[in-house]
This record gives sequence, structure tokens and C-alpha cells, in this order.
Amino acid sequence: MFNRILIANRGEIAVRIIRACRELGISPAVVYSAADAGALHVRMADVAIEIGPPSATQSYLRAEAIVEAALKLNAQAIHPGYGFLSESVKLAEQCAAAGLTFIGPPPAAIAAMGGKAEARALAQAAGVPVVPGYDGDDQSDERLIAEARRIGPPLLIKASAGGGGKGMRAVGDLADVPAAIEGARREARSAFGDDRLIIERLVLRPRHVEIQVLADMYGNVVYLGERDCSIQRRHQKVVEEAPSPALTPALRQAMGNAAVAVARAAGYVNAGTVEFILTPDGEFYFLEMNTRLQVEHPVTELVCGYDLVHLQIAIAAGEPLPFRQEDIDVRGHAIEVRLYAEDPRTYLPSIGKVALFVPPQGPGVRVDAGLVSGDEVTVHYDPLLAKIIVSGTNRQQAVARLRRALREMAVLGPTTNLPLLQAIAEHPAFAAGHTHTGFLSEHEGLVPPPGPPPCAVLVAAAVLSVTDPPPPRDPFAAVWRLGGDTIPLTFVAHGDHHLRVTPSTNGWQISGDSWIAQVSLVRRGHHELALAIDGQRQQFFFARVEDGWLIAWRGESYHLTRPASLTADSVLRSNDQDAASFNAPMPGTIVRIHVAVGERVREGQPLLVLEAMKMEHTVVAPYAGIVRRLPYQVGASVAAGAHLVDLEPVSE
Repeated sequence: MFNRILIANRGEIAVRIIRACRELGISPAVVYSAADAGALHVRMADVAIEIGPPSATQSYLRAEAIVEAALKLNAQAIHPGYGFLSESVKLAEQCAAAGLTFIGPPPAAIAAMGGKAEARALAQAAGVPVVPGYDGDDQSDERLIAEARRIGPPLLIKASAGGGGKGMRAVGDLADVPAAIEGARREARSAFGDDRLIIERLVLRPRHVEIQVLADMYGNVVYLGERDCSIQRRHQKVVEEAPSPALTPALRQAMGNAAVAVARAAGYVNAGTVEFILTPDGEFYFLEMNTRLQVEHPVTELVCGYDLVHLQIAIAAGEPLPFRQEDIDVRGHAIEVRLYAEDPRTYLPSIGKVALFVPPQGPGVRVDAGLVSGDEVTVHYDPLLAKIIVSGTNRQQAVARLRRALREMAVLGPTTNLPLLQAIAEHPAFAAGHTHTGFLSEHEGLVPPPGPPPCAVLVAAAVLSVTDPPPPRDPFAAVWRLGGDTIPLTFVAHGDHHLRVTPSTNGWQISGDSWIAQVSLVRRGHHELALAIDGQRQQFFFARVEDGWLIAWRGESYHLTRPASLTADSVLRSNDQDAASFNAPMPGTIVRIHVAVGERVREGQPLLVLEAMKMEHTVVAPYAGIVRRLPYQVGASVAAGAHLVDLEPVSE
């Protein structure tokens, strides 16, 4: 076994592998970028070394720097985690050349499965069915467009290298094929350094079902059941579960055997995942093989009882698999949801300091997180914050636990997709197991538009305000609290909310425009508030911010601000009342401008493309107008809130 392993990753997966190393008595070492100098994985490791500036291409994607760091820190092996260089032939080869063990498959297996086109050919040769499509060497626009016509819509145009939904476009109209090819190529080149594409027939309403495989150095290959990853946004998984509600024992065995056949054909060693799409009538097609540990590996661990990271390390150390196929028994049910720092409606990423992070606890709940309260979410990396994983004796119990866990969770600071996860968990179709890859599109509007905070949250903000210690050197701030008079308070959160707080014998009477509540304080901690509101106990989590309060309640988060004092500056108005401003929703890079100054555009027409957090976001015209100004050129880096376009409205 190894004495020290270098973890060539960051975030929750680095933390997960560090803990596995600790359990095995192995010293964990890590690398980090300048942006991650204070990150949780750096704080937890025995030793750490900086390998470059914040950009992943200059840090976590530098194979030479990672190998050099491993040698300098006296590691015997490198675990790549997932993402970054986890499927890099170059890193695996450089490890071998340096006398280091790469905890993953051999370079030849990575190469065989690294390109979707090559993987399709290998699967076909192994007798595994694939979706009709084109994966040829001729990558000219003319050939791709011709193949798209031959296959016919609906189509899926996707990057041959990489995954995670990057470089992928669904096309329903042949007229949209050229633009889809251009966009997919550009995104693939940026994300993977490889702009090769494949075109496939798009299967409608399929499930995404994947098989976990393990292989040792002695020819033993097994599968550990399946994971259903059908609920996705922008081709990236949001919810994963094991086993799949759609598989019969016979279908499970057929898909498992197909996955093993693919792994054997690739000469595979270590943990890997063979992905399939499953049609509504029970036909399955090979999609790709991920030659690494998957984000969603915990659900397999919970239903099979094996620690996949422990097994990865043991296999890399030369140990044989400790079990045979007939020894593997799937018990119970497990569900994982991914908590992202992103808007739950638009999926736009969010950044900033995590003022409070309170993971759920209790029976059957596991949280794999890469941060704690006080840590920072930056623009440089994937916005995944944590994975909430629940398990139960059956799916019904697992769903109930998921709902409870999400209601208990509190994240204050960056916007998260927690409301979306709650809406999915509560949806009858999810409870019934009726999911497919178009689930979120089919059920648009799962998360309603943001609105005024509930009365309970306003009450909490009022109590926090009247019980908040006065700032030092401001003795007058507490004077109004000392008497028995009614205290007027105003909070701003999707409108102004005027409250009146009147002290009473056991607390306060708090009233709004159309409601009155009797409130008493049960407990106020550093970040926890317990109140009795009209006799009903309510628990809140909170954090103080400069302009007011961040409050979490029943899994939702709210930002309530206090009105600023009126000044001369606050009443200034812009002289330009006729042109709309378009601001960048997050920091990023302008990768495409579709229009020119003076050009007349229609409602919904793409104006420009902003790349942020490895994904492209298209800014479209909300109405017909004339472009009056474009402050930035292609290639420009822009800050959050940067003014991107002036569009003067016109009548169509």
C-alpha cells in the first residue's frame, strides 16, 4: 500500500479522497491554485503545494506541474478525482514515466474510451448497441451538415472529447445545424482543447442509466449495479439514484453484461462507468465510458456496501478484487442531489462568500461537501458546492428522507439551486419514478419566480433587528429598544415591507400590512434563531450582512435589506431613459458578438455570447431595437454587472 497519495483535484472530491486516505492510514497531499490557497482541501491535507494561478489551464490542468508536485512531496501515487486531468492520457503516461502510480486505468484504456467516436467503434466491435450517428474523421462543416441531413432530426451534436454537457447541442431543425456545429466546436475547443464532433440521432424522452464497473490487474471485471441519472439541466446531472426505477432484473443483467464487455474490450483496470441511454420501450444504447470515478459514486456505495475510493486505491496497489460478481448484492435505495451555486431558474452560476453552510443530518443522510461557512465560491471552477445523499430501505423512504434533508439544509451567501432540488423532490412524477432526461424541460416553472418573503421570515428579521447588539461607539442605537413604545421597521425584499414591533410581556406583537403575530424568543445563537410564532415553533438560520440579514427557513434563503438613508446621491437619476442596459450576470469572457452597432434586431435575437465557469451563456434581445453601443470586443474579460449592450427599443 502507498504511504502518501497526491490528490490532483479540488473541492468536494478532494475532500472525499483525503478522508479515504485517512481511513487507510495514507498521508494525503494536495495541489492548489492561487485562488484555492485557503480552500478546505488545502486545510485538511498533510502537505500542499501551489501549482499556478487561478485559471485551471495554468494550474489543475498542468500535468507536468502535478507530477513534479507529487515527486517533491514524496508521494507514490496520484489520484485525479473527476474532471480536470482525471481522463488524461498525458497525466497517466507521465506518472508511469516518473515511477508514480496513476490511480485509474492504463493510458491505453483511457485513449480507447477518451474519444466518443473511438468508444462507439469499440462498443460496436464488442457487440454492444450504439445510437445511429456519424463519428468519422472528416470533420469539415460540409460533411457534418450532410451527415446531419442523412440521419435526420432530432439530432444531438456533441464534442467527441470530454463530457459534462459541454460542447453539446440538441437540434430540432436542420436549418439550425450550422450554428450548432459552430457553437459546439467553440465550446469543446475551450473546455477540452479538442473540437472534434459526433452527430447522433436524438432519442426522445430517454433515461440516462449508467453501470459502475470495477476491474483489477488480473482480468477480473464486475459491475456494481446501475445508477439512474435522468434528471439533468443543460446535459449535466442534477439527481442520481440507485437502483433505477425502470430496470427489471433481466434488463439490469443485460446492461451489466454489456458494460463488462466494453470494459474488457478496452483492457480496463480500476473503477469506471459505462453510460447508456434507455428508451421508453426498454432498448438501451451505449453512450460513452467515463474512465474515472463519477461524481455520483456515493449512491452505489450506499446500496452495495463497498467504498469505491478504497477499492480504487487497493486495485492501483496491485490487489485483486475482494469479491466476485455473485457476491454483489444491491440493497435498499439511495438518491443523490447536486447542490450548485447557481440560480434555480436560469442556471446562471453565482459566486461570493458562503456566509453560512449548515448541512442536514440524521439517519440515512450523507453530505459530501468541499467547503464550510466562510469559504469563497469563485468564478474559476465548476459551481458544485456539495452532494446530498440519502438512503433508505426502499425508494419511498429514500424520497421522504431527501425531502426532509433538503428542508433542513441552509446555505446563505451565493444563490443556490436548493429550491429546484426541493421542487424536484416534492414533484409527484419524481415520487412515482417517472423521470427522463427532459424532465426539467417538461416541467418548466418548477421554481416559481422570486416573491415577497413569508410572514415568518419577516418576523425573524424583525426579532433579529430588535435583539441585535448595538454597534460600538453608537450608544443611541439601543435607546429606542429600552422603552415600551412600538418600533417601526422597514425591510426590502421584492418590495417594501413595513412592520410594527410592540414589546409584550413574553416577547413582541409584530404586525404587517394585513397580519399580526404574537412572537416569543426561544433561543438566539450565533447563527440559529428559534421562535414561537402564534404558539408554533419555527427554526431559522441567519447571517448578518452589511445591508441587512440573510435568513434561511425550510430550505429557502432570503436577503432582507434595510433601506439606506436618503442622500443627495440616492435621488440622482440617469438622463438616458430611452435605451436599455444589459449587464453581465457574472464575470466571464466575451467569446462571440452576433450584432454590430446600428444594427436593427428582433425580439429574441442573440446579441452576444458570454463564457463563464466553462459554459456559454447567450444574451438575447428582450425586445426589438437598434444596437447603439457595444463596449467590449471578442476576447474581453468582463466583471459581474459589466455593461454589455445598449439597445434602443423600436416598434416592429
